[in-house]
Amino acid sequence: MADMMKKVPVREQDAKERACNFEEVCLGYNADEAVTEAQRCLNCKNAHCVQGCPVSINIPGFVEKVKEGDFAAAYQVISESSALPAVCGRVCPQESQCEGKCIRGIKGEAVSIGKLERFVADWARENNIRPVGAAEKKGKKVAVIGSGPAGLTCAGDLAKMGYDVTIFEALHEAGGVLVYGIPEFRLPKENVVKKEIENVLSLGVKIETNVIVGKSVTIDELLNEEGYSAVFIGSGAGLPKFMGIPGENANGVFSANEYLTRSNLMKAFQADSATPIMESKKVAVVGGGNVAMDAARTALRLGAEVHIVYRRSEEELPARVEEVHHAKQEGIIFDLLTNPVEILEDEKGWVKGMKCVRMELGEPDASGRRRPVEIPGSEFTLELDTVIMALGTSPNPLISSTTEGLETNKRKCIVASEENGQTSKAAVFAGGDAVTGAATVILAMGAGKAGAKGIDEYLSGK
Repeated sequence: MADMMKKVPVREQDAKERACNFEEVCLGYNADEAVTEAQRCLNCKNAHCVQGCPVSINIPGFVEKVKEGDFAAAYQVISESSALPAVCGRVCPQESQCEGKCIRGIKGEAVSIGKLERFVADWARENNIRPVGAAEKKGKKVAVIGSGPAGLTCAGDLAKMGYDVTIFEALHEAGGVLVYGIPEFRLPKENVVKKEIENVLSLGVKIETNVIVGKSVTIDELLNEEGYSAVFIGSGAGLPKFMGIPGENANGVFSANEYLTRSNLMKAFQADSATPIMESKKVAVVGGGNVAMDAARTALRLGAEVHIVYRRSEEELPARVEEVHHAKQEGIIFDLLTNPVEILEDEKGWVKGMKCVRMELGEPDASGRRRPVEIPGSEFTLELDTVIMALGTSPNPLISSTTEGLETNKRKCIVASEENGQTSKAAVFAGGDAVTGAATVILAMGAGKAGAKGIDEYLSGK
């Protein structure tokens, strides 16, 4: 009998092997492991895990079906709430959401809800099981801008309600941050992302790529000339932030956004790719979030020695514990309580090093985290040939600047209701990183869901 206090461990690729390839790190559960893990669920009546899920999946319901070995039924339970279960099972911060609320977790380890979700979604894909579409059409057209997690979720939900939905995507491939941002070794593109997008298309959603809303077509044109009754903006946050320190314009300084896009979307890590990527010997990634871990682990796989430079301590690292753990196993060096002050360049303008200072933690600031304070006289230089800035992103102002009457805040984010996605402009709804600034995949999906509900209420005159 399995130990009910402990999770069934999940198989992973060995750290030394995976540090040299782009194959998926986590191998997931097989059917026996999934059923054994599902048996740990207490099937709570007032399930706290559901309250911890931004898209309110009926978690006890789907886990119960896994217990019974009815994986097809488990998939349909998840599909009622989530359009991207194979993605969420891989990249959600379950430890602070559903699993963080799990009653099992009080005295032992929480149920591995994320790994079970991943198993069910992968099983459904391998067995060609699709989500169920709408019984009847409403005869109204809705435009969705952006094919990332917010847009895909909103489109999927609206299609299930019977709306005629077209997604407009600026890039040449659908998926948003799922294809350009998150690396292959965490989220395989062909087998996972593409297949989940195909599931959304199977509901009747259309996707038009290479359409830049604000340039190719405006929101007003979609509403007034193209016959769309409502628009959902899920255009994300693709504008990188920099530190503003001397030397930041040197050759060999990248935003994590550009670096990851080259590798993930343009497949620069493959020998036959036409997209170049910096062949680095020693890299510093500045930042401590999941994107910093993604950039660092990508650079490592491309053959570099990699340092994460972060101004606070390990306790404050915003990245998921699992990501930090994986990065350390793979041999990434953490230079914590360290802050860059200048990037040094050689006579040809290429990066040759980065001047840093050591920090110590002072009193808590407005975010509740202890504020890093410089230690006088602690300057030192890291010798490097590449610096990757992973300091977050903000929304591209193109849509807001070409749409009359669309209110934004001082961070250039679109102002929208959390409850239903309604913006200051009639018939226009928004959600995800375009509204919140850079956040997580699942929060964007929650916003896409709220937007779909808001659009339905608006168009049915509720």
